[in-house]
Amino acid sequence: MTPSATATPDAAPPPAAAPASPVSGKARRPGDRIFLGLSRGSGITLLVIMAAIAAFLTYRSVLAISGDHANFFTTLDWNATGAEPKFGIAVLAFGTVVSALIAMVIAVPVAVGIALFISHYAPRRLASPLGYVIDLLAAVPSIIYGLWGALFLVPHLSGLYGWLDDYLGWTGIFSYGGGAARSLFTVGILLAIMILPIVTSVSREVFLQAPRMHEEAALALGATRWEVIRMSVLPFGRSGIISASMLGLGRALGETMAVATVLSPSFLIGKSLLDPGGGTFAQNIAAKFSEADTFGQDALIASGLVLFVITLLVNGAARLIIARRKEYS
Repeated sequence: MTPSATATPDAAPPPAAAPASPVSGKARRPGDRIFLGLSRGSGITLLVIMAAIAAFLTYRSVLAISGDHANFFTTLDWNATGAEPKFGIAVLAFGTVVSALIAMVIAVPVAVGIALFISHYAPRRLASPLGYVIDLLAAVPSIIYGLWGALFLVPHLSGLYGWLDDYLGWTGIFSYGGGAARSLFTVGILLAIMILPIVTSVSREVFLQAPRMHEEAALALGATRWEVIRMSVLPFGRSGIISASMLGLGRALGETMAVATVLSPSFLIGKSLLDPGGGTFAQNIAAKFSEADTFGQDALIASGLVLFVITLLVNGAARLIIARRKEYS
């Protein structure tokens, strides 16, 4: 008998092969494969649609800009139907960004305050109806907001404009010379009312997800209600607040009918936010598209491409901010 054939009584048996995973490789169930294919197809379809939109806007924009006899980015005029077309987006970009910023400055603090009240201060019998009313405001069509703004908000803002002129008119930004309150400041107030439900609803849901153990621990250490919110709720919901604000900003940048109903459009950049006039990308497209020829439509599409790029940049910046917050939290 050879030494290799002899077996010692203490020798351990060879390890058994590990069983194959039931959900890996070819053992995956048909339902998993179908769901994976549908999910992957949905993601690819979204990318294809975005690429097709960008390609269409870019192609038509190149046709328009190549025939523009003025600087597309700095010209304060829009005449795309003349013998020598001259048009630019300076007024539209200024009006879109300024009105959206005014809306964000007004809406975000109010929305966060309402969300905190509903989630941490209001009794349950009041919190549920109030949350329902806030969600209901998001379903109101924009044209209804526009009609309300034109028939009610504009006539009743002269007092506020006069007060701003009395106390802040020396800055030049809030000087008021009289007339109807159809300015970018009015548009900003109306947009703030429109985006308020979106920011409030998302922020409220984020605040409700704050860890209860952290809040209870802070209360056990003697913290007040505000200190609990400041140390536990707001840090947890910071990324959610940013996301909610970006959703509201997206609607403010692209709002059309409400702005077109309230604003008195003109291709002038006034020194004061209370001066009538101005314009936005969406309002200008809605007002001029029906009467524009093929080249005029290409010019409007070029302005739409700029709005498309601004929206992508805003959302990309928001994603970077949220990622950095998560990294250092």
